[in-house]
Amino acid sequence: MRAASLALLMLALVGCHKQVETRVAGSDDDQLTTYEAQLEELRSRGTEGNLTCEDRCTLTTRTCEVAENLCGLVEAHPDRTDLPQRCVQARESCAEGTDSCTRCRER
Repeated sequence: MRAASLALLMLALVGCHKQVETRVAGSDDDQLTTYEAQLEELRSRGTEGNLTCEDRCTLTTRTCEVAENLCGLVEAHPDRTDLPQRCVQARESCAEGTDSCTRCRER
């Protein structure tokens, strides 16, 4: 009886191997969400009509920094097929801001 109990206990402790999903660690997913929220806030500020050219270009600089941080995190996880589009969107925000800044300076 004791041997059977010991065997049952060992089986319970060892258990079956669980298949763990290979996703970005929670902190990386949280960081991606933070970067995307920052980009959305910067986009929102960029639509304000009363921005000076300097303000617009400062927002663009910050947008591009956040976009590159986000893309760096995406590139660190090439196995995640759901992430590249997030990088593309972030870089598009950077490009739009750069165009806006350039047009402003050319006036």
